[in-house]
Amino acid sequence: MITVALAKGALLKDSVARFAAAGLDFSAVLDKDNRQLMVPTPCGRARALLVRNGDVPTYVSYGQAQLGVVGYDVLKEHQLPVAQLVDLGFGGCRMSVAVKATSGYQRALDLPAHCRVASKFTHCAREYFDALDLPVELVHLNGSVELGPITGMSEAIVDLVATGRTLRDNGLIEIEELFRSSARLVGHPLSMRLDDGALSEIVTAIRTVTAPKGEA
Repeated sequence: MITVALAKGALLKDSVARFAAAGLDFSAVLDKDNRQLMVPTPCGRARALLVRNGDVPTYVSYGQAQLGVVGYDVLKEHQLPVAQLVDLGFGGCRMSVAVKATSGYQRALDLPAHCRVASKFTHCAREYFDALDLPVELVHLNGSVELGPITGMSEAIVDLVATGRTLRDNGLIEIEELFRSSARLVGHPLSMRLDDGALSEIVTAIRTVTAPKGEA
């Protein structure tokens, strides 16, 4: 049986739609009354594991799931050995450096050396600031990183931005973009190499419905 790790939250509905196009019906996971964390398809061909977005690459890299859907930001942060198969094109956002609008900083290099930067994505932040040769003190936060500059704990934050409304509502502005992120179909490398055709059939179907018209 094929096991697919699906992220709860914003990516779930579109993920279910893509797998439906490949003949796998995971629609039961969208039922608000459903409390199962492992949900089989009606035909019994596959099952979905409902996990947190950040846990998808862990389940795939350890082989508990052969396929999964996860944001590129998570893949870049955790650096786990999974095969990136298809850029699914939904869940778009950007990883950015943001500061207080009144700070006067216009780019990351304006930040003072050894200042504090708050982030959930400390690996991405470290990689970025190292590339700039700008030494900073990273402060790991699990939520509401916007409070870092507001309270004065940090000069800046590195965080995901979609519309930018949360930043604006809290008096922050973006000054640099690290990279763009979107949902990715990933696979367990060994499972893909040993595939008898079942996995590649799913991947091909998803790639076909994802590709822009004329590129399928």
